[in-house]
Amino acid sequence: MKIEKSKLLLEIAGKTVIERSVEAFLSISDVDEVIVTVREQDLQAFSKLLTDERITFVIGGETRQQSVKNAVDTIESAELLIIHDGARPLIREEDIENTIIAAKDCGAAAVGVPVKDTIKVIDGDSFIIDTPDRSTLFAVQTPQIFDFEHYKRALQQSIDDGKDFTDDCQLIEYAGGKVKMVTGSYTNIKITTPDDIGIAERIMIK
Repeated sequence: MKIEKSKLLLEIAGKTVIERSVEAFLSISDVDEVIVTVREQDLQAFSKLLTDERITFVIGGETRQQSVKNAVDTIESAELLIIHDGARPLIREEDIENTIIAAKDCGAAAVGVPVKDTIKVIDGDSFIIDTPDRSTLFAVQTPQIFDFEHYKRALQQSIDDGKDFTDDCQLIEYAGGKVKMVTGSYTNIKITTPDDIGIAERIMIK
């Protein structure tokens, strides 16, 4: 984003990115607690914005997996663990609920959308070497939802094996589990570049 402060503190139509992301989950009756992992330097700013009694804060780690572990370590027990990227503020409640239903049924589920473009696999010299069947490809998003105990075992296995995954579905796959894909929305964008703020605002207007 080329800014000094966290992109989650940027505003979309009068509310910060993190407020919109968290509020989507607080509105779900199945959600008992929201744990927000933050950088230590952002804790004060986030705690002023997010004051609901169901919210707790945890200092994140150096990687995504380490940040999730820091949050998981604070949970005594749960049926499901819902992992969401705070930079996806436009997640729809119905997509959260549909993914919860799938996770309860299958043990692991993630929201995503079918890939629209033809995907090419390239080699080290940037030459195309393969074209996967687009009908089998999805772009995975968040939330990604897992049976809590299953996730903890998979997380411990990855740590024991020296693995550090950037995607929680991949962590479950590594441990031999299967993840159900739930078709979500193309509007569930990740705020990554300055242009994404304007795109998100236009999506909200529609």
